[in-house]
Amino acid sequence: MLSDFKQFLLRGNVVDLAVGVVIGAAFGAVVKAFVEDLLTPLIGAIARTPDFSAFKFAVNGSVFAVGDFLNAVVAFLLVAAAVFFFVVKPVNALVARSRREPPADPTTKKCPECLSEIPLAAKRCAHCTSTLAA
Repeated sequence: MLSDFKQFLLRGNVVDLAVGVVIGAAFGAVVKAFVEDLLTPLIGAIARTPDFSAFKFAVNGSVFAVGDFLNAVVAFLLVAAAVFFFVVKPVNALVARSRREPPADPTTKKCPECLSEIPLAAKRCAHCTSTLAA
């Protein structure tokens, strides 16, 4: 039973998935730091507020952290864009390239005299009635 579990864990797709999750989490942390440490202060400087992420308002004692929510939205959009442009688009292009079918065998040929399309097995052109070589 333990050998089956070990074999399951050492499969290529399980290890690849684990690596992808770890790298994805690290990338998410980098994007979150970019948004909170660089992008938010830039937006705050443009909006003339010292800390845009701390932008909040209260209604009947309930606090709405709008700045923090906007940080999360921007971080999500950046991660989604990166995944789309650097993973989804290239993989789709590779799959499309591998699924291309070879061109079908021709069923017609051109008459050497009048250049009209005629069947491959034709011995005489239907348009100009010239005799065709076998």
